Amino acid sequence: MTIPVTTYNLAADLGALLLRKNFSITTAESCTGGGIAYVLTAVPGSSAYLDRSFVTYSNKSKQQLLGVKAETLLQYGAVSKETVLEMAVGAAKAAGAEVAVAVSGIAGPDGGSVTKPVGTVHFCFEILGNQVLSHRIFDGDRATVRQQAIDFVLQQLILLLTD
Repeated sequence: MTIPVTTYNLAADLGALLLRKNFSITTAESCTGGGIAYVLTAVPGSSAYLDRSFVTYSNKSKQQLLGVKAETLLQYGAVSKETVLEMAVGAAKAAGAEVAVAVSGIAGPDGGSVTKPVGTVHFCFEILGNQVLSHRIFDGDRATVRQQAIDFVLQQLILLLTD
């Protein structure tokens, strides 16, 4: 997988921020399939702030590894603010990390609906126990949606961690 230069630079900037704050990070990824962790670990020295990440593509794995409630998945679906909130909280707890990000979405080309079209991605950023929720609808094919989601995560974390 080739990492775009801008994405790598964002990951390096985020890594520097994490080091400066002495924070560790974890990811709980569904539609990005580990792409965020991949980009973070492309930066030399990233083991100083990334100990573990979770690729929880199925609902079962979200429940087993991150503690997402079956009721949440049933009521709101995997692609929802409620689910990513539980994913981020569970990942932060499981990893003992100060920073966690959770991502769940519909990268396509199938799986979209009227209320959740292809390109819909939900995010939860947890920093020191405080959560920030967000969602976006990205345009493009599967690879483009995933790349945009990864870049969005890096950009948002930099903004949230900058004093």
